[in-house]
Amino acid sequence: MDGNGRWAQMRGRPRLFGHQAGARRVREIVEACPGLGIRYLTVFAFSTENWKRTQAEVTGLMTLFRRYIRKEAQALLENGVRVRFIGDRDRLEPKLVRMMRGLEELTEANDLVHLTVAINYGGRDEVARATKRLAREVAEGRLDPEDVDAETLARFLDTCVLPDPDLVIRTSGEARISNFLLWQSAYSEYEFTPVLWPDFTATHFAEIVGNYSARERRFGAVTA
Repeated sequence: MDGNGRWAQMRGRPRLFGHQAGARRVREIVEACPGLGIRYLTVFAFSTENWKRTQAEVTGLMTLFRRYIRKEAQALLENGVRVRFIGDRDRLEPKLVRMMRGLEELTEANDLVHLTVAINYGGRDEVARATKRLAREVAEGRLDPEDVDAETLARFLDTCVLPDPDLVIRTSGEARISNFLLWQSAYSEYEFTPVLWPDFTATHFAEIVGNYSARERRFGAVTA
């Protein structure tokens, strides 16, 4: 969900104004998912690298996350959205972690749309944490090293209960993946759009999904 800060600066407003607009856009995109046949949606809210931003912006984002959970919890529950969070929670403030856990528990019976929010998430960090957990299983004798393969490691990832993404969309004109779902997106289709996230409407979303549906996915094979 890239471009919030630039969107605000283009309007002479502080970067947090753009993040607030971006948070409002999430609701529209989530609500569009059932009509597009999408059951799983993952949004990249805060990366492990975003701690390098100014203290004021980081603090503002954390406040925004708490506000979003309080404001949207009931609507998410009533609209059949199940919420999960991925990323390393150890660096997050305890109050936010408690709210994240509470929203997960509140919506755990929902099944219409599975919304995953990546907070303090990085693809390399996720693989490193998964490898540590796997190594611990080996060291304690619960896992034979000879049995370790790609499927084994995947069971230790934050996304172990989720399918791999079919399509990854990056807004704002940047053409890089920025450490997002590195393992899981090995065979994903990619779409890069110049639209800044606060301007990314359900119409833009539907157009990109429509373009994706026309692609031929071969997963390394060739057309007969």
